[in-house]
Amino acid sequence: MARRFLVTAALPYSNGRLHVGHIAGAYLPADTYVRYLRATGADVRFICGSDDNGVAALKTAREQNRSVEELTAYYNECQRRDFAGLGIHFDIYGGTHQPAYVRIHEKVSQDFFLRIHAKGFFTKRTTRQLYDPEANQFLPDRFVRGKCPHCGSERAFGDQCEECGRAIDPQTLLNPVSLMSGATPQLRETVHWYLRLDRLQSKLAQWLSSKKDVTAAGAAWRATVLNQSLGRIEAEGLPERAMTRDLTWGVPVPLDDPDAKGKSLYVWFDAPIGYVSFTAALCERRREGPNAYESWWRDPDCKVVHFIGEDNIVFHAITWPAMMLATHDSDDLQGVRGEYQLPHNVVANSFLNIKFPGQEEQKISKSRGLAVWIEDYLKTFEPDPLRYYLTAIAPENARTAFDIDDFIARNNGELLNAFGNFFNRTITFAHKYFEGKVPAAGKRDKQDEEQLQRCREAVVKTGGELEACRFKAGLSEVMALTRAGNLYFDATKPFMSRKTDMEACGRAINVCLQTCRTLTTLISPFLPATGENCAAMLRLGADYPKWSAATDELPSGQPLAEAVILVKKLDAKELFSEA
Repeated sequence: MARRFLVTAALPYSNGRLHVGHIAGAYLPADTYVRYLRATGADVRFICGSDDNGVAALKTAREQNRSVEELTAYYNECQRRDFAGLGIHFDIYGGTHQPAYVRIHEKVSQDFFLRIHAKGFFTKRTTRQLYDPEANQFLPDRFVRGKCPHCGSERAFGDQCEECGRAIDPQTLLNPVSLMSGATPQLRETVHWYLRLDRLQSKLAQWLSSKKDVTAAGAAWRATVLNQSLGRIEAEGLPERAMTRDLTWGVPVPLDDPDAKGKSLYVWFDAPIGYVSFTAALCERRREGPNAYESWWRDPDCKVVHFIGEDNIVFHAITWPAMMLATHDSDDLQGVRGEYQLPHNVVANSFLNIKFPGQEEQKISKSRGLAVWIEDYLKTFEPDPLRYYLTAIAPENARTAFDIDDFIARNNGELLNAFGNFFNRTITFAHKYFEGKVPAAGKRDKQDEEQLQRCREAVVKTGGELEACRFKAGLSEVMALTRAGNLYFDATKPFMSRKTDMEACGRAINVCLQTCRTLTTLISPFLPATGENCAAMLRLGADYPKWSAATDELPSGQPLAEAVILVKKLDAKELFSEA
């Protein structure tokens, strides 16, 4: 049977445009992984959608003087368009409060809450929170601004300081002001339901510890993920965490309790459930039955893999697994059929910084306009140069920077001069001297066999890196084979042997074309548009992008299509003239 995977990419807030940091963080590596898995024959569902609920959308809607429904619908469509433009194709792109998805999302989220509640993992507690007497409502943390108690900055919100980055208890904020009305907030009592993470702590620690090493079940998790999750448990332990909020924009708390009136589930409770509800919506759309989603979420033979950014690690490696554990009837952490399966892997990238020409490296900032927006990029350039660069500099283990000068240099110096040039010189040569057909293999010598062996090794090495979610290393293997192909071309000198030994010339071009054939499959998960152009030139047909066929040789005499320009030379001024 084919391997089965349920792959998710973090739900972006539907209150803004996408920039290169978002793509590098979660969406590009997820798409690359899915494309690779499908090339190996795996059965994969690729799930994403916008996170519409909670404070982020409300705050932006208020700032833009728009209804929150209009705002979230607009950005959901913008994000959908940007992803498609980059060749990132989900099986479904939902939205937690979009009209086509809100019904099923609320049902799945409320069922989740009620199951956890029935098992006694919630504590109802009265607390004191900031209240706006003029707006007549409790204030979400992001709707309070004041002076940071740590660094004294005036740019602090009720949850975090924009200046020093430290977390803030809103009650400690100095000189707080409500962003709803400008009034001074008051402390008033309110009731919320807290998830007993402390009761799930030992199970979580045991499960996370099992992810430290490579096992038969899969690759070891990235150190950054384990450091933030298991490290936090070991150093601090897990407190109770409120899973309800005093908001009406969200999933209503499904309790027959007067204290639940007017309250919604915390956005970080219902957001990961969006992965489940969107899967259910996809199954419903495909008429697979009302419970078909369970075969993806409740089957230990299906591996669930989450792709996220570093700011979402705690929620995906602690809170979300704890929520699933709280619904379980058994204590088996390896996955019992019929229960929600804990993630096979949580793949997190670090943040991506930005560096404009002549400026210092800085954090990407939406509010200050320090970003390369996907919408703007796609107006001028093709998607694959960006996919190449963001993979080549992927912040897999530490923060890196999108350096505009480096982006242009790598496209022109690596992707164009190495990859594009190898295909162009090989296929152009075949058209010029071999009637546009694959020449005969002839009697190969040691040099020829060594190059073909490099192709076979590259398939194994690249596949191994992609299985382990090491995408930067996987792309490096592809480019290493590209450089080897160029070196082989230069060493065999078909441009010289065509004058004296057409058999030797044909043999060299044959090996170069076989190398192109392997490269076409290997590049396909990373640069799908480029891969399709390569496959068209080689006339690969149904074998593309089948991973197991990567070294199947092109038969002698097979016609080739005309060479096309795979990679265009880029000029930074075309896109970044205002930077």
